[in-house]
Amino acid sequence: MKTDSRLSGVLHILLHMAEFDEPLTSEALAQMMCTNPVVVRRLLGALRKEGLVSSEKGHGGGWRLAKDLRKVSLYDVYRALEHPKIFAIGNRNETSGCLVERAVNHVMGESFEAAEALLLQRFKEVSLADMSAHVHEHWAEKPDCTKAGQSHQ
Repeated sequence: MKTDSRLSGVLHILLHMAEFDEPLTSEALAQMMCTNPVVVRRLLGALRKEGLVSSEKGHGGGWRLAKDLRKVSLYDVYRALEHPKIFAIGNRNETSGCLVERAVNHVMGESFEAAEALLLQRFKEVSLADMSAHVHEHWAEKPDCTKAGQSHQ
């Protein structure tokens, strides 16, 4: 079952960006993330539309954060990515004529809705600044991982 890692990936990128005063190129960010610059541009392009990041072309250009980390929640980033599906599991058949399967669908549907509501509420409560603080709490474990050109997994 394939999972959607865009939210995790873009949060990772944003926290790296927070460590730099200058703009970072898609290539530098991609190298940090062990991915392709096109992936970085696609992810950050969605955030640019929502005003979370900005970009400048040309020599000395690149991507930078457009908002204070304290004013950006995980929910803001999730919403900018056009609400990726939260759960990878679902009902076997949405329009079954079987009473048993309809009962299963009903209970699972209610459960998924309740779980998603709790998760999205939590996303609204956590800011990028909270996540950045966590990075800095554990900085001594791997202090060089945010330098341009450094990659890690």
